Amino acid sequence: MRKKPLGKTGITVSELAFGGVEIGMPYGIGVKSQADMITESEAVQLLHTAIESGVNFFDTARLYGNSETIMGKAFQDRRGQVILETKCRQLRDTNGDLPDGATLKKIIKTSLLESLTALQTDYVDVYMLHQADLGILENDEIARIFTDLKAQGAIRSMGVSTYAVEETRKAIETGVWDVVQLPFNLMDQRQAALFDQAAENGVGIVVRSVLLKGLLTSKGQQLHPALANVENHLRRFDELVQTGFPNLSTLAIRFVASFPAVSSLLVGIDNQDYLNQSLASINGPHLSVETMARAKALAFPDPAFLDLPYWDRMGWLN
Repeated sequence: MRKKPLGKTGITVSELAFGGVEIGMPYGIGVKSQADMITESEAVQLLHTAIESGVNFFDTARLYGNSETIMGKAFQDRRGQVILETKCRQLRDTNGDLPDGATLKKIIKTSLLESLTALQTDYVDVYMLHQADLGILENDEIARIFTDLKAQGAIRSMGVSTYAVEETRKAIETGVWDVVQLPFNLMDQRQAALFDQAAENGVGIVVRSVLLKGLLTSKGQQLHPALANVENHLRRFDELVQTGFPNLSTLAIRFVASFPAVSSLLVGIDNQDYLNQSLASINGPHLSVETMARAKALAFPDPAFLDLPYWDRMGWLN
């Protein structure tokens, strides 16, 4: 497993990061309830197998159901072998407003304490804001709270999880945040415009949505009629896959890994087959210049439509 520096944090992470949402709560296409998930003991064994296979970077969040608790049980006797990334609870209230400074501090510190307890550790390697919009990124008090936690040693580095390009740009330009986790994949390539700026500023890039919630796998077929254009576009990758890739997911993973600015990429893993496939993909060669050019040219023409939370609300992913 190749390892890369996580920006200027001094932390080295595996190219493949274990995305922990699927082991903690029902998530993804075709996963509707606990009955569709692996058991806790199976999840612990899967995490152990990932470590033994060279993965050292594990992503979770306070909002990922039992994910933190399961990781805590899996890593209690091997904490030194793993890099843990987790995210605090959402900061906005039910009206969408940000609370005052004292309340923000309480939310962030309480959420971190909950995470430390669940993870059975006394520090987090990467502590992140979950869904950091522009208003949150422009709030100096929030950045100050995270900076204080870093100075106290409760967290080794601080980061933000963003969605929009303008959010990522703002996070980089503040000069405060060490790591940005962002969505990027074969279909939606908009965030690549900021990769060079991130590298120049020493900001580590962690990519999620690499497989677009499973659409860039064999699951990207027989989709809801509202997603007909998406499904038709997915078939455009077939010719490129046939140039030397066992499947679309392998192409999707190697595409993201081939960007030098990307420190690590998250893949949601909830069974041994997915882990094996992800390992085979990440441990293969990066894409050639020609293949990269062809893949870049196949980006979806209307990336703003690739709004998976909206699709979920509309029932299009059931």
